[in-house]
Amino acid sequence: MACTTVLVGRKATHDNSTMIARTDDGSFNVKYTTYVPAEKQPKRYRSVLSHAVVDLPETPMGYTKCSNVVLTEGEWPATGINEANVGMTATETITTNPRVLAADPMVRLRKAKSRREKEIPGGIGEEDFVILVLPYIRTAREGVLRLGKLLEKYGTYESNGIAFNDENECWWMETIGGHHWIARRVPDEVVVLAPNQFALDHFDLDDALGEGKEFLCSADLRSFIEDNRLDCNADGTFNPRNVFGSHTDMDHIYNTPRAWFMGRYLTPNTFKWDGPDADFGPESDDLPWCVEPERLVSIEDVEYLLSAHYQGTDYDPYRNTDTGKRGMYRSIGINRTGVTSICQIRSGVPDALKGVEWICYGSTTFAPFVPLYPAAKRVPAYLSDVKAEVSSENLYWASRLIAALADPHFADCRQSVDRYLYGVTVEARRIMHEAEAKYEKIGDISVLIRANEDICKAAKEKTNAALGTILHTASVKMKNGYKLSDN
Repeated sequence: MACTTVLVGRKATHDNSTMIARTDDGSFNVKYTTYVPAEKQPKRYRSVLSHAVVDLPETPMGYTKCSNVVLTEGEWPATGINEANVGMTATETITTNPRVLAADPMVRLRKAKSRREKEIPGGIGEEDFVILVLPYIRTAREGVLRLGKLLEKYGTYESNGIAFNDENECWWMETIGGHHWIARRVPDEVVVLAPNQFALDHFDLDDALGEGKEFLCSADLRSFIEDNRLDCNADGTFNPRNVFGSHTDMDHIYNTPRAWFMGRYLTPNTFKWDGPDADFGPESDDLPWCVEPERLVSIEDVEYLLSAHYQGTDYDPYRNTDTGKRGMYRSIGINRTGVTSICQIRSGVPDALKGVEWICYGSTTFAPFVPLYPAAKRVPAYLSDVKAEVSSENLYWASRLIAALADPHFADCRQSVDRYLYGVTVEARRIMHEAEAKYEKIGDISVLIRANEDICKAAKEKTNAALGTILHTASVKMKNGYKLSDN
């Protein structure tokens, strides 16, 4: 999946929460959100794509997941938060180089070519990770370690970045070839920017193979690098991008501009981002993996980043005047996004209030983020009752309809879209504020069940109103319009 990931350490946020967020940019995959009780988690898992079979532990926890409605290629449960208030998002498709893939090939399904042959299953991948890991971990670090063991045992058939968070930490993990991996604890004061590239630009192998305080990796990673002569660093430092990553012309069009825009937003004065003497440009190969934001980050900031289309620059596809650069780079808020989530884990509040999952369906440029309390163990129908057939009765299809109608008439619909998104956020936060105050007084989980329902009811009302307004604007702008006074 061609996705964009943002991770925020707890000291970089205004409320001391951690956040992991990702756009799941499939091929218009229809998505729904649900809660999986512990008793519904399978004991044995079989991958649809690779046919890998994995026996699972006996003690799962309940968790949320955002899965495909059409199961032809499996569930692909992009993200979720479990009962222990651990979040996971999987995966950010990343790039690697031929040297790594030759040394540790991907583990791909080998189907039997005749009745005499035996099928050889492939490894595990994005389709599988959330189901195999999230129900069994109580910290973000445990998520890295569990997935690392699975990768070493079963291998993978693709290159991926995976994020975990709990109330104290965020961890970022990247796969290397078929069986190897590295991970780094996100420093508390930074925001990580990861757009479909091997992202880590600094790694402490000694710590990873020793105490493992801030870094973790495959047990044989050092020998793997040395035996295969993978280290391309020339200055004595260890930059994983130069060892495991790629440097292609396509990166400059598809990947690095997204990191540039996000860094530009978060640190407008720390670095020079524009002009011939800029520290970093849209096609820079050395854009940092993380930045320290110049002000504390909120959910709304993360929403803005993940819905971005290079607004305020020459590259905005919706720009009225074209300087020859309009639309030349791949936007973050792209048309084919299925689901985007922000897993927010808060501290200093009761356990039931710590996890909040912000769900957005469809193109993030035109769709709201709707908060959900996973501790309620129920997901309202507006987010969960999604079918393959188009219907304005759920947020997924309503969001897709609004985006398709507004996109060709962006200038005319922009104000309506902005008011709609702002209105959903304000009302959702109002309901959360009242519900959390009430929960702190009585401690009854029914308060959170009601809050989830009320938030979705408000979102549905505002979405239907916006759909009507934008439909009218698009109808007026149809090319077959005609008035008797027309010339």
